[in-house]
Amino acid sequence: MAKRLVLIRHGETEWSRDGRHTGRTDVPLTNEGVKRARFLAQRLRRLGVEPLRVLSSPRQRAIETARLAGFEMPEVTHLLVEVDYGEYEGRTSADIRAEQPDWDLFTDGTPGGESLDDAAERCVRLLDDVRPEDGGGDILLFAHGHILRILAVTYLGMTPDNARCLALDPAGVSILGHEHWWRAVRLWNSVT
Repeated sequence: MAKRLVLIRHGETEWSRDGRHTGRTDVPLTNEGVKRARFLAQRLRRLGVEPLRVLSSPRQRAIETARLAGFEMPEVTHLLVEVDYGEYEGRTSADIRAEQPDWDLFTDGTPGGESLDDAAERCVRLLDDVRPEDGGGDILLFAHGHILRILAVTYLGMTPDNARCLALDPAGVSILGHEHWWRAVRLWNSVT
């Protein structure tokens, strides 16, 4: 049985540092992002992670984070790509709220973007593919803030809007597993 799903958000980029919604745009890691990604190898060892499979979003910021963490050839899957923000790509929530004061990504979505339900459906397909209850080791997933948050609540059997209750920093590590027979969050957003 796969012991755990290990969710790892990519290292810092200029856009993540500035709070800009980054879906399709492939921005590189900052120097700080590279530094923290390199430190991931040590953190994962300290957490007792035993990789069975290592998967990554196709975006270079996720692949590079995986490589810097010591995983040269992650399996690339489009199921881990970040939510498509449509017309809000590259904009900050504050900028959007200046035009729409009550806007909320988890309630209102983005014009021309991907719905949270569609993103959650990708997460269901990913969970079916990795079958976290089968196998003999941890499954590492290198990806992005919103899709990993949606993946977590989907794994727990919650609706995707519940992802608003989870924060996930660049290079943050989270672990999903079990408490007795229940699916559970074992660690969330560890950055040290």
